[in-house]
Order: sequence, then structure tokens, then C-alpha cells
Amino acid sequence: MKNFYITTTLPYVNAEPHIGFALEIVKADVIARWHRAQGDEVFFNTGVDEHGTKIYTKAKELGLEPQAYCDEMAGKFSLLKEALNLSYNNFIRTTDEAHIKAAQEFWRRSLSSGDIYKKAYKIKYCVGCELEKTESELVDGRCPLHPNQELELIDEENYFFRFSKYQEPLLKFYEEHPDFVLPNGRFNEIKSFTKHGLEDFSISRLKTKMPWGVAVPDDDEQVMYVWFDALINYISCLNWPDGDNFKKFWPGTQICGKDNLRQQSAMWQAMLMSVGVANSNQVLVNGFIGVDGVKMSKSLGNVVDPITLVNKYGTDAVRYYLLAEMNPFEDSDFSEAKFRTNYMSDLANGLGNLASRTSTLLEKNNLEIPLNEVGDKTLEQAFADKMNKFLFNEALQVIWEALREADAKLSNEQPWKMTESEEIKKSLTPIVNTLRQVAQLLASILPVTAGKLQTQFNQVKINKGESLFPRLD
Repeated sequence: MKNFYITTTLPYVNAEPHIGFALEIVKADVIARWHRAQGDEVFFNTGVDEHGTKIYTKAKELGLEPQAYCDEMAGKFSLLKEALNLSYNNFIRTTDEAHIKAAQEFWRRSLSSGDIYKKAYKIKYCVGCELEKTESELVDGRCPLHPNQELELIDEENYFFRFSKYQEPLLKFYEEHPDFVLPNGRFNEIKSFTKHGLEDFSISRLKTKMPWGVAVPDDDEQVMYVWFDALINYISCLNWPDGDNFKKFWPGTQICGKDNLRQQSAMWQAMLMSVGVANSNQVLVNGFIGVDGVKMSKSLGNVVDPITLVNKYGTDAVRYYLLAEMNPFEDSDFSEAKFRTNYMSDLANGLGNLASRTSTLLEKNNLEIPLNEVGDKTLEQAFADKMNKFLFNEALQVIWEALREADAKLSNEQPWKMTESEEIKKSLTPIVNTLRQVAQLLASILPVTAGKLQTQFNQVKINKGESLFPRLD
């Protein structure tokens, strides 16, 4: 048994959960469940990022105190646990007292390393990204990721982190850890960014202008910049610096969106080096999700609510679509019309129909199928190979190919036309064994469906059960 740590990024609570974060957290859940199935002890962290300008502004718009607003929104994100059947065992909020203390201790250690200093500066700042923007990053004077938002001009004295100091240490780290970022194209992107030179970045804001943040130690006039504070959650959740969980589980695996690549795989790594924390974790980078061909964005108002989808189609149907149809690493497109087509073809008419037809024949003919402990080792290995590479869509293709072969066998042999029990049993036995193995393999991906299949088929006498995926109206 090994110790395994996985974390998502923390979504801002300036808007309700959307399908993009649902994809991230479902992928993390599958990885966590897969490791538990291998016998590993898993620490699975997620949560919410509650500081920064976006959240402070949103609370003011609604006439709420920032903490009251964050409490309300954190509750909405916590609803994803039941809706998406998530198995995380830690939900961190960056307003938690333990996190605040860890962030302040991190600041003190980085300051002691000579990596924090104060200076006056002027910058253009994108509130949507919570990042400074150089002219070369802008398109027509605006952030390309948030074209509907005006850039904020900041002219003040703040603390800075000596990011520039870590160019060579980061490049050396990347060289020594060739699988640090997946996919490889994203790794090449961050290596190229680092080779072109790193600029120190601001890590605080004047409290008089933006008071909603973690207090800077020994300076009552400043609060921590949201990115500096939020990144520390990946170790504060493990009770860094002295907690047993930190010693037990660090480092781990982290999932993030491609717009967070710079923060997670360069800024955070340099910050860790500053305080002497060893790190060889792995960063898995998602692409963006479009909606009906248009990039999804809170500012564009075309986000998809995952809880609405779950209420309409069921948890496992949503998990299946996110994992089977969304590319694990590249941009993908969501369409409810495609979702419905996928639901009917793969789930209702595919797995669901095969299980129903098979169990109906077994019950009708009062047949018993001995339990087969061996299974198809080729199927199992092909599935494991894809899962270990985080290629969830291809892992599901492996399973669905086996289901299609079983369905073709059933249709070709037509056991419902047979009259001899032994002949029917001979025809149905390999199909039953396929369904038994599929139930085992699906446990990390579609846990509810896998449980129903196991309850129904992992016994000698099999009766017709409830429909796994009801047909849509």
C-alpha cells in the first residue's frame, strides 16, 4: 500500500459551480477511487478560493459582508459532493483559520529566504484572471481570456516575490522531472515561458483599496495577493509545516485548467523552493470546455450548471459524458443535444439494454451462471494502461468495445429462440462474465452503476433488476 495525494485547484466563489470545474473534480475523483482500488491510502483535497478582488466586488454588489457571501457560496460548491458522487475527504476554504495561519507562516519563511521585498509599481491588472498583464499578453488592449472586462490600473507600493531568482532552479527541476506536467505540449509551454525570463510578481494589495485577504504578517496596511494565499492551500490542507498528513502524503498529483498553468507549474513551484519544500508532484492540465461551439465563460454567461444536468439525467450519466466525451487534456465542446444522443446510444441502448436483455433471459429460463474469478486479463490490462495514463475517454472505449462485442454475440446467437437450457446457458455465460468484469472496471468511473451491476450479476442466480438508464422521453 502507498500513500497518494490528489488535489483540484480551488474555484473562486464569485459565481456558482459550472461544468468546467465539474470535469476537473470528477477526474480527480476517478483518480482517487482508482488508487483506492489498488489498495493505496488516499488524501483527496478540494475546496474553494474565497479571497481577492472578484469576490470582494461581488459581495459589495449584493450588499453582503464578504464572509457571509463566501459562506453562502461555499455551501453551493459543497453540494457537488452528493450531486457528482465525489469521494474527497477534505474540503478546504481559504478563510479557514488553519489555512490563514499556514499562509502567514509561509510568508514569514519566504521573507526569511530573502524572496519578499517591497516596491512601488504601476501595472495593468485583469481582475478576471487575478493576474498582472504585460502589453504583449493583451489583444486590443484587453485580456484575451476576459475581453468583456476593463483592465484595472494599479499604482501603489506592494510586496513582491523574487520569481526571477528561480529561473534556473525551475529549468533544472523541469529537466529532472520529465513527467511533471501532462500533456507534454503544456509542459513545453511552461518550459518556454520560463526560458524567456521570469519577472517578480506582486504578492500583496493595500488594505485600504482591497481589504478582503489574508493579513500580511507585521504590516497592518497590506493583505496577501489572492494567488499567493490560495496556492498555499495545497499544503495547508495537509497541516503544513508540522502535520502528520504533510509528512505522510506530500507530494501528490494536481489537476488544473490550462489557464492556471503558469501559476501551478511555475509560480507555485518557485514559492515551494523559497521555503525549502521538496516537490516532485505531477500537474495534469485540462483544456477549456466550449458550449455549442462557443468557449464557456462566466463573463459571457454561457456556463452549464452540473447540478441541473444531474437532476435531469442522473449522476452517472453526467460523469460518463464528462469522462467519455471530454478530452482529458485538450479543449472539448459540450452540447446537451450531444449529451442526450450519447446517453441513449451508450447508456440506455448500450450497457443498460444489454444488462436488461441478459438478466431477463436468465430469469425467464431460471438459469444459474457460476462465478468466474478469472475474467478477461487482456481487457483488464488494456483498461489499466489507459487509466494509469489518465486517458479516461480511451479507458471507457476499451470497456464499451467489450460491451459491443457482447451485444453482437447476443444478437447473433439469439438465445431467446433456443429451447434447450444448456444451450441458452452456454450462449449467455460469456456475456454475463463480461458484465461482471465491466462492473468491476467501472467502479472508479461510474460507482453507482458499477454497484448495481455487481449486485445484480455477481451471484449465481441472476434476476432481472431495475433499469440502469431509463430511456429519455
